[in-house]
Amino acid sequence: MNRRRVVVTGVGCVNPMGHDVETVWKRLQACESGVAETTAFDASAFPTRISAEVKDWDVSLVGESVDRWSDRGWHTQMAAGAAKQAVDGSGVQDAIDDPTRFGIYLGSGEGRQDFDAFSKMMVAALKDGEFDMQQFNKTGREVLDPVYEVEQEPNMPAGHLAGLFNAQGPNANCLTACAASSQAIGEATEIIRRGESDVMLSGGTHSMIHPLGVTGFNLLTALSTRNDEPTRASRPFDRGRDGFVLGEGAAMVVLEEYEHAKKRGALIYGEILGYGSTADAYRITDIHPEGRGAIACIKMALNDAKINPESVDYINAHGTSTTVNDKVETIACKEVFGAQAYKTPVSSTKSMMGHLIAAAGATELIVCLLAIRDGVLPPTINYEEPDPGLDLDYIPNEPRDAKCDIALSNSFGFGGQNISLLVGRNGG
Repeated sequence: MNRRRVVVTGVGCVNPMGHDVETVWKRLQACESGVAETTAFDASAFPTRISAEVKDWDVSLVGESVDRWSDRGWHTQMAAGAAKQAVDGSGVQDAIDDPTRFGIYLGSGEGRQDFDAFSKMMVAALKDGEFDMQQFNKTGREVLDPVYEVEQEPNMPAGHLAGLFNAQGPNANCLTACAASSQAIGEATEIIRRGESDVMLSGGTHSMIHPLGVTGFNLLTALSTRNDEPTRASRPFDRGRDGFVLGEGAAMVVLEEYEHAKKRGALIYGEILGYGSTADAYRITDIHPEGRGAIACIKMALNDAKINPESVDYINAHGTSTTVNDKVETIACKEVFGAQAYKTPVSSTKSMMGHLIAAAGATELIVCLLAIRDGVLPPTINYEEPDPGLDLDYIPNEPRDAKCDIALSNSFGFGGQNISLLVGRNGG
C-alpha cells in the first residue's frame, strides 16, 4: 500500500516579529529584531531583562470577540489567532464533509502566568521564618481563580481550537520542550499518512515570559544577559554568543492529504517529505557532546523522505545562540552531510525573533515553506565573529536569493528530544 502524501495548505502565526505570516516574513528578510526590554512583568531584578514579546495584538485582529476569549489563557488566544489565519486561508472547512476526519495535534506549553495570587499565598504562609502549609492552602482557596488556573494548562488550546473549527477527529497535545510543535507536526503527518484523518491542524503556542520561566532559564545560565543591546543579544553561531533570548508566540499549519487538497484546488505551500524523532538519552539539561541524537534524527528524516543529503538546499537550524547547542548542531550537520555541509546554507531565525520554545519549530517550518516559495533564504543576524570549528555557511546578516526545493528544519529540545522535518516544493 502506498503511503498517503501530506501537504501544507494553510499557515498562520502570531509572534514578536508580527501578527501574520507575511509581515513576519518581510521583517525577517529586512533583518529586523523583535527583541526589547521585557514589559510582561517587572524584570529589573533579573539577570536577563530582555525578551521577544508579542505586542499590540488581540483576537479581534482575526475577527474573534475579545470578550469571548478574555477568560482564556494567553497561549490559547495566540493559538486562536494563528489557527484562524491558517484555517481561513486554506479554505479547507468548506471541503470537510465528515468532521471526524478533521483533527488537531499541537505542541503547546503554558501562557503568561499571573503571580499575584501566588504571592498572596506565600505572604500569608510565611510567619516568623516558618512556612504554614495550612495557611498557604487556605489562602489559595480564597484567591485562586479556578477557571484561570485550568485555562493555563498546555492542553487547553487544542480543546478550544477543536470547538472553534468543529474538528471532531484526533485531538492531542505534546510538550517536548523546544521540539514540541515540530513533533506535533510530525505526528499529525503520520496520522494522515495512516489514513486516520484527511486534515490536521497542527503547530504550537507558548509563553514562558513570566518570573518562573525566566528564573528557570537564568539558573540554567541559558539566557543572554546582553541587556544593554537587546536587538544584538541573540547571535547564533557567533563567537560572542552568551545564551538565547526568550520569546513567545503561536504558529499553525493546515496539513492535508494530497489528493484531498488537489481535488478542491487548494493552494499548496509544500509537502512534508520526512520526519525524524530521537532522544539523546544522555542528560536532562545537556545535549550529547557528539550530537548523537541530532545526527540520528536528521538521518531518520532523510531516510523517511528517501532523499540524499545533497538534495537539501537549506537548513533552518535550531540555532539557539547557546555555546553548546550551536557547536553540537554544527557537528551533527557535518557528520550527516559530510563535505556537502560546507555547501548547504544554514541559518537561525531565532537571531531575530528569539526562542519561542514550544512554538519555535512550527514557526521555523513556515519559514522554510516561504523560503521555498520565494527563493529567499533568511539570514542569521548579529553574526560578527566566527567561532573556530563553527565554519559552515550561516548566511550571515543578509538574506540570500537562492533556489530552494527542499529544506530541513531542526528542533532540539531541553531533555534531549530531537525532531527534524523535511519539506519540499508543492506536492505536484
